[in-house]
Amino acid sequence: QVQLVESGGGLVTAGGSLRLSCAASGRTFSSYAMGWFRQAPGREHEFVAAIDWSGDNTYYEDSVKGRFTISRDGAKNTVYLQMNSLKPGDTAVYYCAYSDTIATLLVYNDWGQGTQVTVSS
Repeated sequence: QVQLVESGGGLVTAGGSLRLSCAASGRTFSSYAMGWFRQAPGREHEFVAAIDWSGDNTYYEDSVKGRFTISRDGAKNTVYLQMNSLKPGDTAVYYCAYSDTIATLLVYNDWGQGTQVTVSS
């Protein structure tokens, strides 16, 4: 079992940047695909980005491509989401996720506390 703790959210104006962090416990962090999801008020959880176990392959939801970058640091057991050119539509609670593969990551539903991102216009 891997425990995940998200941090780094906050309030920014449109066009600003934030970097989210997800600290993972467990010795097998490096073997898992990792990802970020978000949930805006009144909406379902939405896939944002994912990275495979090696860090060589990344995947993004269309609306964040070119603005968001996912990365992982195996030495720190941490996955990051660098968010640039933020828009009010990015406002949501952001959640970290893990799974054996990218495919199974997409049906993840064991949500933690998340971190709130609010983008003002």
